[in-house]
Amino acid sequence: MSVALAILLALPWVLAPLVIVVRARHTRSLDEWPEVVPAPVPRVSVIVPARNEARNIERCVRSILATTHPDAEVIVVDDHSTDETGGLARAMAQSDARVKVVTPPPLPEGWFGKQWACTAGVRSATGEVYLFTDADTWHAPDLVARGVNCMRSRGADLLTVGGMQELGTFWERVVQPQLFVLLIARYGGTEQVSNARRPDDVIANGQCIFITRAAYEASGGHEAVREKVAEDLALAQRFVRQGRRMVLVAGLEQLRTRMYTSLAEVIAGWRKNVFVGGLEAVPDRPLARALFPVTLVAVPLVALAPPVVLVAGLLGLVSGAWFLWAALGVAAAVAFWLGAYAFFDLPLWYALVYPLGILVLLYIVTTALAQGKQVQWKGRAYRTG
Repeated sequence: MSVALAILLALPWVLAPLVIVVRARHTRSLDEWPEVVPAPVPRVSVIVPARNEARNIERCVRSILATTHPDAEVIVVDDHSTDETGGLARAMAQSDARVKVVTPPPLPEGWFGKQWACTAGVRSATGEVYLFTDADTWHAPDLVARGVNCMRSRGADLLTVGGMQELGTFWERVVQPQLFVLLIARYGGTEQVSNARRPDDVIANGQCIFITRAAYEASGGHEAVREKVAEDLALAQRFVRQGRRMVLVAGLEQLRTRMYTSLAEVIAGWRKNVFVGGLEAVPDRPLARALFPVTLVAVPLVALAPPVVLVAGLLGLVSGAWFLWAALGVAAAVAFWLGAYAFFDLPLWYALVYPLGILVLLYIVTTALAQGKQVQWKGRAYRTG
């Protein structure tokens, strides 16, 4: 292979990171909206489904209680936890009248636990706006107010906020950004999602979803997506399908989430969603859905090709032109990941070990495909349709 051909063949690997960066630029932030809600001030019910979240629940609820929004309640749904989640939540309820703790009835057949818990929370809610949030989140005091103002300004029935991810351990820092980049590559920035007209092109972040009470009831709420593994994605798609307005914004200063704390949790969490949930984002065409498993495996394999060939070149196993091709692909990837880790305010040397993240991603997608439509999560087994 000639040098010119090597450079030409490297272009897809060089240009792909640039395309992702350009698509991500079309993003708006909650900071654009004021942190004081003008009258009339709506009551906001913050609903926190929690199953075995003892390590997170206090931080989450206390951050919500620090809100500057003058009319808010917090409903913690203790989803039959076997740890101290319920006790910790009830202790906070005893010291603050804004907190209520409810326990849903046993999980019925055909429901995912989160949707059942959210539905139970809604039954106790008195707000005009619901905020569904996960127990592993931290809320800035201005999150609710800015969210309400953004909903009003943009005429949103559903507003979802993408926050900053807290990455504590080595494997979180290596693997988590790989998945977030895949989502950006698929959906683009917030404005591509907010302005999308096809249900296949929208997504929501289940860590923070505002919905007006009227729209929630009219749409069928979580009951309408009770069998979906990615209920946030399904809700967003349903709203667009029904002609309702859904908006995605960034809230990097208003919302923080520590999704997982170990490699095992990272693998289990993403394996739950990457195939079964990913199918929901595929256009409803037989060929596209048939090829989706192939695409899932092909993406990490293609990304791994340059570093594998580069190592082979260093070992003298490939020609100079192939080594040049690999070096260009790896250089482009490292440059991209340097920017990504700077964004996350993490040590830049993590960019050099990005192939490790791709290897774990490959393991996640292959085991998810082997698992098929069987899903295990938080001690429960589900079979999706």
